[in-house]
Amino acid sequence: MSEVQKVAVIGASGYAGAELVGLLCQHDKVSIQHLVVSENSTSCGKLFSELHGRWQGICDVPLQSFSQAWFDEFSKDLDAVFFATPHEFSTYWAQAFVDAGVKVFDLSGGFRLKKAEDYPTFYGFEHANIDALAQAKYGLAEWQQADIANTNLIAVPGCYPTASLLSLKPITSNNLHVENSLIVVNGISGVTGAGRSASLATNFNEVSLKPYNILQHRHQPEISQEANAQVIFNPHLAPYKRGLLATVTLQLKSDVTAKQIDEAFEQAYNDKPLVRIVNAWPQIGNVAHTPFADIHWQFDEEKSVVVVSCAIDNLLKGASSQALQCFNISLGLPSEYSLLTHKL
Repeated sequence: MSEVQKVAVIGASGYAGAELVGLLCQHDKVSIQHLVVSENSTSCGKLFSELHGRWQGICDVPLQSFSQAWFDEFSKDLDAVFFATPHEFSTYWAQAFVDAGVKVFDLSGGFRLKKAEDYPTFYGFEHANIDALAQAKYGLAEWQQADIANTNLIAVPGCYPTASLLSLKPITSNNLHVENSLIVVNGISGVTGAGRSASLATNFNEVSLKPYNILQHRHQPEISQEANAQVIFNPHLAPYKRGLLATVTLQLKSDVTAKQIDEAFEQAYNDKPLVRIVNAWPQIGNVAHTPFADIHWQFDEEKSVVVVSCAIDNLLKGASSQALQCFNISLGLPSEYSLLTHKL
């Protein structure tokens, strides 16, 4: 498709939203029509580049306030909208945009879990639109291109699940693991993963490397759901700005060989240019400010255990650049379109 798409970003003032706006600015199939913030935001009326000086002279677009009146006036002229919003906002407004003929790319967690009953437990609210939830498709770009291409409501995966699932799915989709065995996912993320709002818990001067929300993190059911295997997810917060590393440990069937593991990863990613199979354990420094996921694994044949590690930028591959991959797929473009030439 060669037509330029008219898009809006709601939640443009946050970290992930700002990264997304930067990506969209340099995409030749995109015309940014509106950058929107919440109704009570103090950023309303300011230029996007005032909040994010990196984009001065590139995106000097004023931030508008979201309201029912805004939706009524502008939604009908849009082709796509990106939500970088609180989860509850997405659950309430996504269907309204879809009904208006607008394709929704949701970076929140509002549609990532398929079971409505999981939302009170892991997100703290009852889901506002069960019908929309039933129609939404999960958007792990390297694995679910057909789903992404054939829906108008795409749940862009979380940052921890992206790195975890890119590590897990070559194994679990080929049934190389021991069914119902213990799968442990250890994740570590920089403080930007907590968002832009001020909080003592994520204040850079207060943060020390620590685990948090063990056995109750909202990404645990998301990873389990999409890996089709129950996992134990152990998230950690680290005192650096951006980047994320996930390391997963799986018990494999006794007859699985190193060659089978190699072939599983090769088959999964040999035609996926944003996933790089690397020859040493991945480092956050090699993926920060890029759309890449770097993966490495090691297999202990005696114990039939494989350890896989994946590094990504939590704001890009873990959020905004993956949202753009989904957008590209929905247009029939290669998922990496504009991302390999974009100046991140």
